Amino acid sequence: MATDQNRTGNLIELAGVFLKLGTTAFGGPAAHIAMMEQEFVQKRQWLSRDDFLDLLGMASMIPGPSSTELAIFIGYRRAGLPGLILGGVCFILPAMLIVTLIAWLYVKFGALPNVAGMFYCIKPVIIAIVIQALYGLARSAMKTRSLALLVIFGTVLCFLEVNQLAILFGAGGIMAAGSWFSQIRERNRKSPDTGTGSIQGIMLASGAVGTVAVKTVPFALWPLFLFFLKIGSILFGSGYVLLAFLRADLVERWHWLSAGQLLDAIAVGQITPGPVFTTATFIGYLLAGTKGALVATIGIFLPSFVLVAISGPIMVRLRQWKATSAFLDGVNAASLSLMAVVTWQLGREALIDPLTMLLAVVSSAALLRYKLNSAWLVIGGATLGLVLPHIFR
Repeated sequence: MATDQNRTGNLIELAGVFLKLGTTAFGGPAAHIAMMEQEFVQKRQWLSRDDFLDLLGMASMIPGPSSTELAIFIGYRRAGLPGLILGGVCFILPAMLIVTLIAWLYVKFGALPNVAGMFYCIKPVIIAIVIQALYGLARSAMKTRSLALLVIFGTVLCFLEVNQLAILFGAGGIMAAGSWFSQIRERNRKSPDTGTGSIQGIMLASGAVGTVAVKTVPFALWPLFLFFLKIGSILFGSGYVLLAFLRADLVERWHWLSAGQLLDAIAVGQITPGPVFTTATFIGYLLAGTKGALVATIGIFLPSFVLVAISGPIMVRLRQWKATSAFLDGVNAASLSLMAVVTWQLGREALIDPLTMLLAVVSSAALLRYKLNSAWLVIGGATLGLVLPHIFR
């Protein structure tokens, strides 16, 4: 009985935390990851930093939205399969509802609501949250000189716009090869006649996924579901990669959307809290109302649940083998590089004048010195952004 009560309590707590994150996690994947690190590593101590980095590394290596998959991984680690489902759904649900509301307003009034002032003040807060997380995660990711060098090298490659998957798998392969050669040297030292053994390389060929050119396709819910299911199953990369896929089919081939509607959909995914992939929710609503929003959302996120359910149980076993453990260490270091570069890019957009710089400094002090919950900072930034235009009118 006590065990059942504990399990129920865990699920209720898990649902509450992810509903809160889904409502307040503005700023894209880097910010989501930072807020999860604060919530689950620092505040609740459900995970160690090493465990958190392992889950982040796995989420980075599978297609789909990395921060959503990290939420699903954390749910699985905390409460098994029920936690896997609940963690992902509760992180996605608030964003889906918010985007559906915005889509309704868009259809009714023909334009997006003006939120420029709000995000002017939210962005500096997000930078502070991400920097705090980077500082904490770096101590775990850079635990050896080799890993520290990989973080630096990976950061340079990110700035040179090398493919993200190549960086992740390359860093993992380097560390795995180093571990394997160390084991070979150790065996040879103990037993000179031992054979040299063998190594199995891990390689991933990534490239553009072609789509067969077709004429205008009549709209229906089933093709909409299959289209977003495909996107969720194969897409790596940023919102700009998502834009390319959506434009190719929905605008140019099938003519379901105009270019202007597509850009508005991407904008909504960027400015609302929670997963950026809720762009699909907005598009689904434009095409078929509430049914379309639900179908598109399920289609684009369903592969993430399946992939995490398959790979989640493997995580613990991977850490038991030296070569695969070293591979994960390398992937974790590369993930930190990707996150650092995204933070730099966000910072250039967010810190544009003395006020935004002051907001970033004050937010950093509140996080580092007073351990203030990041959700309150985001809400405070949003409120300030809404009030400022009226003060200086």
